[in-house]
Amino acid sequence: MSRISILDHDRCQPKKCSYMCIEYCPGVRMDEDTIIIDEKTKKPLISEELCSGCGICTKRCPFDAVNIINLPEALEDPIHRYGQNMFELFGMPNISEGSVVGMLGPNGIGKSTIIRILSGELQPNLGKYDEDITWDDVTNYFKGSQLQNYFKKLSDKDLKVVHKPQMVDILPKYVKGEVKNLLDQVDERDQMDNVLDSLDIRPVLNRKISKLSGGELQRVAIAAAVLKDADFYYFDEPTSWLDVRQRLNAVKVIRELAEDGKSVMVIEHDLAALDAISDYVHVLYGKAGGYGVVSQMRGVRVGINAYINGFLREENVRFRKQAIVFQIRPPTPEEEGEVLTEYSHLKKSYDGFSLESDQGKIYHNEIVTAFGPNGIGKTTFAKMLAEVEKPDEGKINKKVNISYKPQYLSSEFEGSVQEFLYTNAPTYGTNIFKTEIMKPFSLEEIIDKQVSDLSGGELQRLAVAITLSQPAEIYVLDEPTAFLDVEQRLIASRTIRKIVESRNAASIIIDHDIVFIDYISDRAMVFHGHPGSEGHSTSPKALRDSMNRFLSDVGITFRRDKETKRPRVNKYNSFLDRKQKEMGEYYYIKND
Repeated sequence: MSRISILDHDRCQPKKCSYMCIEYCPGVRMDEDTIIIDEKTKKPLISEELCSGCGICTKRCPFDAVNIINLPEALEDPIHRYGQNMFELFGMPNISEGSVVGMLGPNGIGKSTIIRILSGELQPNLGKYDEDITWDDVTNYFKGSQLQNYFKKLSDKDLKVVHKPQMVDILPKYVKGEVKNLLDQVDERDQMDNVLDSLDIRPVLNRKISKLSGGELQRVAIAAAVLKDADFYYFDEPTSWLDVRQRLNAVKVIRELAEDGKSVMVIEHDLAALDAISDYVHVLYGKAGGYGVVSQMRGVRVGINAYINGFLREENVRFRKQAIVFQIRPPTPEEEGEVLTEYSHLKKSYDGFSLESDQGKIYHNEIVTAFGPNGIGKTTFAKMLAEVEKPDEGKINKKVNISYKPQYLSSEFEGSVQEFLYTNAPTYGTNIFKTEIMKPFSLEEIIDKQVSDLSGGELQRLAVAITLSQPAEIYVLDEPTAFLDVEQRLIASRTIRKIVESRNAASIIIDHDIVFIDYISDRAMVFHGHPGSEGHSTSPKALRDSMNRFLSDVGITFRRDKETKRPRVNKYNSFLDRKQKEMGEYYYIKND
């Protein structure tokens, strides 16, 4: 085994600990320069050549800023390292002409780094961060592989690459004016009408970029990418902020690039969308923030199932102790449960929008999901239930205490995550909080960070944790999976279920990830109507009945994977798609 040492610069606070890592290091005590002080940053530098891997520094550091990681022996030379004691990437994905290659793995494992390298935004240093590495060095390193020619053309600017970034919400900072002007400027493939219709962009064509919602920005960013004429297209999380129909429309538009002979690579955490969009998949494993390894390319079904099982057979690598298990739950017998709360027929109107909701009941120990198009009233319903908004007609018949996580999160709090928890989490500091919330959401990893500096996924984990820490009877969570990776989504679902059942409470979850919905739901509500003008919600019903209603409106069918039982999208107009539509079984065939 070789090893790398990682220092979290955000957590390291030498002024408060007086360099305890240096004080207790056995190598330093033997007068070796195992750990020295960086003159520029005044933070420790750990020599991986001299480090014995004893782990004393990791245990002594009061801020958990030091991590010594043993690497698998089979790993070859790294492709890139950001600096001493910083993240290291091993391996690169394959590029397949006329295909969509997906990348699947946790946040912080190197996926975005790979896209930045392949798009020419970041020159790989082959792990030699303290040397001047040239493109010729990179090309020679990949000699004999398909990437040799790729990097040669990339460095000679003979390759045109398009990169749709992850954080589309920062687009208004760099692009001004109206949507139409932006798309007119980038239309190089003469596909404007097709893209505008497929992504439903016509309603916002004359709107300024600065006035777009997150979902609208995402669709415009995808449109701008696919309208350009390039050799390679890279999409970093293209389904964030999109509802189910919009996600599948985005899948259609991106797949059309591959059908035109283009090479496409996609990072995606929605397993159903990744399954539908990709021909092949690379699974990435390692340690988030420490190192990432790119596995060999697999067919999309085999690759996703390997990720779910946590085992890469060909590499003989197990990266998760237990497989993710999908269970087909029988319908919840409504009359057998104990009613927690109930509400009458509800109505709420705003300027230009109205929502009606059928009367319904919420039971103890159940999780109800709510799904439908964006702009259809799901958040409005959640706010009425949480009494953030009052209905114009109808009422909540049995008042209950509700803890509510909104869709859009604010990071304006001035202070650290620890200070935020002290202020907002009533049970923070108790063993129950540590076991039930702190550990599952990995809050100890961000405890010393400023809230204003948190990434989207880190802020989401904190927001869900704060919501679940409140004493409540119903936990209303609006899009809790946004910015979370697959692993974090499933951990969140298990944590929510455990807390709901241990407190004899209930939860209502608004989300667009079909795999997450399938994994967590007892019952579900369907929202339908005309987005932006009027919406209608059904009462909570069995998940399968609700899904059938919803998917029939969308016009798509799902089946269950025979090995893992996860939901998979049927290809449009395939034999199984036609068969299920004839049977009226849009979610899956009952005995599947």
